[in-house]
Amino acid sequence: MGIKSDGMNYAPKGKPAPVVKKGEFVFSAIALDHGHIYGQCNGLIEAGGVLKSVYDPDPQKMDKFCETYPNVKRADSEDEILCDKEVQLVAGAAVTSERCSLGLRVMSAGKDYFTDKAPLTTLEQLSAAKAKVKETGKKYMVYYSERIHVESAVFAGQLIEQGAIGKVIQVLGLGPHRLGASWRPEWFFKKEKYGGILCDIGSHQIEQFLFYSGAKDASVVRSQIANYNHPQYPELDDFGDAVLVGDNGASHYFRVDWFTPDGLQMWGDGRSFILGTEGFIEQRKYMQLGEKDSKGGNLYLANNKEETFYNVEGKVGYPYFGELILDCLNRTENAMTQEHAFKAAELCVRAQMQAVKIA
Repeated sequence: MGIKSDGMNYAPKGKPAPVVKKGEFVFSAIALDHGHIYGQCNGLIEAGGVLKSVYDPDPQKMDKFCETYPNVKRADSEDEILCDKEVQLVAGAAVTSERCSLGLRVMSAGKDYFTDKAPLTTLEQLSAAKAKVKETGKKYMVYYSERIHVESAVFAGQLIEQGAIGKVIQVLGLGPHRLGASWRPEWFFKKEKYGGILCDIGSHQIEQFLFYSGAKDASVVRSQIANYNHPQYPELDDFGDAVLVGDNGASHYFRVDWFTPDGLQMWGDGRSFILGTEGFIEQRKYMQLGEKDSKGGNLYLANNKEETFYNVEGKVGYPYFGELILDCLNRTENAMTQEHAFKAAELCVRAQMQAVKIA
């Protein structure tokens, strides 16, 4: 499976844009259960980070990782990395339900933590993570890749910040994914492990809503889940949707599913529609339907001055990673606030907990 057809191993690459001198920021990787670890590492390396070492109990996962990053050192244990004083941050993509416990160990060892989404699966884990952040002063940052590692999504944020569509009043997010059941790991189909569809891929959508609308909090008005067509995987949610309202009055609807058809050139035709008081933005993040070998990074803007189409692939970059490195060095919060990272995590768990199962 290539990265275009396989969302689990989708790992964008951008142009190197170092924010530090070589050796100034050193990180390692622990837990290679999800392919997003490659996107996490690519982003940090392009921003000037040095990937020192890696550990996973599965030698095959280690082999693949070391082929991709030939200069990385194979650690013999997790503790070897956690005890390494040179390592400032640990990136991890553990089984979703185990991401919080890894983060607690990383922060206890005096290092910042950068986990794949969803960053946790229960409110009890959220409480533990918040307490550990408060105790240690370390970061529990999250790879919400559908915003921070997609150029149209980055550009949309810049346009909104510039006032291009006025005040954001509604965000509509569509996050379809290809299931590819035959190559998914067993844990992916266990709800206790992956957290449910609204917790898992719904986390991308809720994070984008909070970011684009500027809401600090939100309530889940209604959420639904279903297993429409995969009775052989009874714990899989193959469909989910939800309605949220932000504390600033902005509204949000999102739909996520595992029904990307095999004939589609991409693992999912991810889209976002952002309505403002003075205009709107549409993103076609990964492809243009009906165009062979189409580009991602497509954004449409209409406001009181103009209507414009932008293709920003290769033009905007991924500033989050450089900002994260500088945040770790300077103890600032420019890439993402801890409050925001945790609020998105909380709301996706709550949406899953409240979900009505469609028969």
